[in-house]
Amino acid sequence: MKIIPLLLMPAFLINCAYATSIFNSDIENLIATLKAPTPVISDLKQLTDEIGARLTGTQANKKSVNWALKKFHEAGVTAKKESFTMPRAWSEKTISAKVFNGQINFSPRIVAMPFTKKTHYRGLSAKIVNLNKGSVADFEKMNIDDHLADKWLLIETDILDDERGISGLFQEYNNAVIIEEQALSVKATGIIYMSSRPKNLLYRHLPSSGVNNKLAIVVMERESALRTQRLLNSGESLKLTAKINILGEKPYQANNVVAEIKGDTYPDEIVLIGAHIDSFDLGTGALDNGANVSLVIDLARQITKLAITPKRTIRFVLFNGEEQGMYGSWGYTQTHRDELDNHVLAATIDIGTGAITGFFINGREEIRATIDSVLHPDAELGSFSQIIDPVVGTDNYDFMMQGIANLVANQADANYASNYHAQSDTFEKVDQQQLKLNAAIMGATILGIANLEQIPWQRQTSEQVVKMVEKYNLEQAMKTFGLQQSWQENKRGIQH
Repeated sequence: MKIIPLLLMPAFLINCAYATSIFNSDIENLIATLKAPTPVISDLKQLTDEIGARLTGTQANKKSVNWALKKFHEAGVTAKKESFTMPRAWSEKTISAKVFNGQINFSPRIVAMPFTKKTHYRGLSAKIVNLNKGSVADFEKMNIDDHLADKWLLIETDILDDERGISGLFQEYNNAVIIEEQALSVKATGIIYMSSRPKNLLYRHLPSSGVNNKLAIVVMERESALRTQRLLNSGESLKLTAKINILGEKPYQANNVVAEIKGDTYPDEIVLIGAHIDSFDLGTGALDNGANVSLVIDLARQITKLAITPKRTIRFVLFNGEEQGMYGSWGYTQTHRDELDNHVLAATIDIGTGAITGFFINGREEIRATIDSVLHPDAELGSFSQIIDPVVGTDNYDFMMQGIANLVANQADANYASNYHAQSDTFEKVDQQQLKLNAAIMGATILGIANLEQIPWQRQTSEQVVKMVEKYNLEQAMKTFGLQQSWQENKRGIQH
């Protein structure tokens, strides 16, 4: 009887080697296919040029969801829409501004920051105070005898170009937390941010209090803001009247798109790759994040076309409501709460088409070696290093806060920062060749993890998630995106 295992062992080893060879071959074939011509660029052109900007709650956003669903179905991939609640509708219908006194009168271009409320039809008028950079010291210096109450506060910004890059963008968000807290405390009428982009470029992004924003906040084209600042510094007294017409305010339902390819060995275990399909409404959302929506769709398409059957289920999710506070990915974790234990990993990509240089592993040191190993199938794709620091600000957040191992693609800055949420975020800004290489990298990573024999990590416990938050001081980052309160009140993330 003892001889049977000895006789069987060579065959067993041959079968294991054969299986490993098949899985490696699958990854190599997928990489080669994704690097070759595919519809990823034509998909992106359709999404950005034909549908355009995709602010959650708008008709264009709904059209994009149906478009993506159709793309998955045409590729032979099982897909559906999943609804979730957006807490507050918001879109800018019309906006105008006038800077004036008895002798001076001009109309600068402005846009409202999200969740700024509608003004009276006559507009919101108040004197303008030049508050320099809006530091705590600036507020203390200027607020003698409540000088800042009922005033528009003009905030000077540094130019955000591609040399300052993503670090400069994060600094802009961090500065806004201080400015907006202080402005609310001094009972200012509102904030006028000088656009950080030159040549009259406008943009908008989420205020630090998110959907709970109570301030009037606008961005003024840089050149007009500098003109206003010079006039104030020369001793002129100026007023601003802003007329802001907003659609919405009430909660509503939006949809994610959820597609999947079933695994054949561990079908209940899920490896997720996601990108957000929504965008802000000034450009057409090519870099942020249409390019990576097209990447996710094409990855599903090519795996299906090659008849690759992964060991684990691969789920492809196009999240909605990301720009307003990652509501789609939060909604996903609520809808799928009963199967979160089966989510092996969730990966997201959201930094335009800069070259992927590795991944943020978001406090999960135990996954580093595995990610290193799956990123070696094709040396032509580059060298990669993983970063331990957790990311707050994109759709990995709710997976991280639920204790699920998660990745965010770390990408070269490229031209992401200068076009961030701006009118200039359009199709021609996309690095088409790099987008295809990024697709190959994401494909190798996702399929490699889906085909692991064993997963050497588990979902974190509540205690481990809390320790991670404390270790990396994540509550400060949460404040930047209006997320701290929901964590503290146990409304978001793992129950703690």
